[in-house]
Amino acid sequence: MKGQSLDIKNDRLSRLKEIFPEVFTEEKVDWEKLKATLGEDIVFENERYLLNWAGKSDAFRVLQEPTTATLVPSKKESVNFDDTDHIFIEGENLEVLKVLQKSYYGKVKMIYIDPPYNTGNDSFIYPDRFSEKKDDYLKRVGDKDEQGYMTREGLFRKNNKESGHYHSNWLNMMYPRLFLARNLLRDDGVIFVSIDDNEVHNLRLIMNEIFGEESFVALFPWKKRTTKSDVPFGVSQDYEWLICYCKQNFIAGLPSERKYHQSADFPNNRWRLADLTKQTTAVERPNSAYDLIDPKTGKRYPYNPKRVWAVTKDTFQKYYDKGKIVFPDDYDFINISVPAFRVFEDEDMAKAREKFASNTPIKTISTSLLKDIGMNEDGNKEMVELFGGKIFSFPKPSSFVKHFLAIVNDRNAIVMDFFAGSGTTAHAVLDLNKEDDGNRKFICVQMPEKTEEGSEAYKAGYKTISDIAKERIRRVIDKINKEQEDKKDLITELEDKKPLDLGFKVFKLQPSNFKIWHGSKFENDEDLLEQLDAFTDPVKQGSQEENILFELLLKSGFDLNSKIEFKNSIFIVNKDEMVLALSKIDEPIINEIVALKPQKCLALDRLFQGNDQLKTNTVLQMKDAKIEFRTV
Repeated sequence: MKGQSLDIKNDRLSRLKEIFPEVFTEEKVDWEKLKATLGEDIVFENERYLLNWAGKSDAFRVLQEPTTATLVPSKKESVNFDDTDHIFIEGENLEVLKVLQKSYYGKVKMIYIDPPYNTGNDSFIYPDRFSEKKDDYLKRVGDKDEQGYMTREGLFRKNNKESGHYHSNWLNMMYPRLFLARNLLRDDGVIFVSIDDNEVHNLRLIMNEIFGEESFVALFPWKKRTTKSDVPFGVSQDYEWLICYCKQNFIAGLPSERKYHQSADFPNNRWRLADLTKQTTAVERPNSAYDLIDPKTGKRYPYNPKRVWAVTKDTFQKYYDKGKIVFPDDYDFINISVPAFRVFEDEDMAKAREKFASNTPIKTISTSLLKDIGMNEDGNKEMVELFGGKIFSFPKPSSFVKHFLAIVNDRNAIVMDFFAGSGTTAHAVLDLNKEDDGNRKFICVQMPEKTEEGSEAYKAGYKTISDIAKERIRRVIDKINKEQEDKKDLITELEDKKPLDLGFKVFKLQPSNFKIWHGSKFENDEDLLEQLDAFTDPVKQGSQEENILFELLLKSGFDLNSKIEFKNSIFIVNKDEMVLALSKIDEPIINEIVALKPQKCLALDRLFQGNDQLKTNTVLQMKDAKIEFRTV
């Protein structure tokens, strides 16, 4: 205790650092970076310690520009759309990350990505013309061929090592995506990024800048193959790297010696056994010196005078009723001779968080990866087993991602991958949920990048990488369903065990269903008439009601797994959180909405056309009922 009053300056700096860790360099505020973060005077001039590159200020502009895009459901490509919480999004990931900012801000526990490594042979989206305007960029990334597939020429630029902006191009691609990804992480969230030697140094630097140097957790070396490659100078790159950063407080996996059990009486909370005795004598604690009697069997367990029970005679029944006491005859799968204490997994995690409630990442794991984590050849074998052929090059094995899911040790985690590739992360989540009865949910994002003509994937009918990923997820689900069906004759399932989530919703990135108001940017009379039309009825012609529904959900901050009920021409979201009227509105409908007493109500403005009195009455009724009412 220093005996001093609050240090106002340092307190405010600490608060600023929590909000904007990226503007601190060597524990001092970088004012130019702060201005850039706030969208003002984005010019980096003075010489000091920082990572700089051509187009960095443009990368800030790119991440700050809002998007009007939306996500539309594709039920025909989904599995169990109405009953699943897993999500696959097809679209350019920078725009998708922007679309998800409101709905998923601070909700994702773990992000894993395997981005382009910038080897000089790969292609990816980046603003190769730094003066490129937003509209030009959207036009470029929206180019489609006659079948509706995005064109490789419009989407991608091949980043050759001969380019003067070779590293800058990669950094301009990665920086805004990592920046937006950090927003989606929970305070105890963590991100893992796979990389090889080409950009590992730059990746570490930009992640220091975005997440803060103190948020670095570990650098894992991954042995990707057993045989050396034929490369110049005899140097074979047999390893890749996995960089790990946390948001604020990351508690790594619990020590491996803790063995947790699953039982029918506690289906949603695993548990372990702990010593029920205390190193205290009967003389010191006479109320703990008594014989324990198993209420079920009547069997007596005498106390040890030199090491009495940890619970007193007065509190035994209270602990037993809560399920905290386990007797030797309670379960066939445990081998104990004296009563034990039951410790639930969520209790262990709560204590860990309380103990380490600081901003310092806790490293309770080794960076040495196990041999059975898998290599590239294992990833190839998985694809061959699922598809009957090698239709995707060098996929990570699902065992690799499962290892880090286990480190995160949250069976209810939202897990995200916005460079989803062939769908390895989704495969890993489904598999691990099967193994430990977890309830993890994946959000995978993959661009509909066209497969090369003549490739095995193309010949097999998979026109895009996202098509491969979606089909992989379907086949993994089918495989798990078959395994569960086969086991029904061999084992008795727990009656109250929650069924696995074996499905996924497919959404696709699309332009908004609403016409965009461009203010005073009128080049001619036609532009003015178009904007007046947008003001009169903002809904685009041909927009489907369900697509409008999901756009309004996202832009109102509701996630894609919100519970939606359609009743009497209105959509009811999460019981009473929001009601939407998109097709019809009249006095009976308004009365029903008021009776429901939702927190919010949205209605299309065109539903009131020709009836100003109804709209006025609706506004007054909603206000009286304390319902936030808006028209769009």
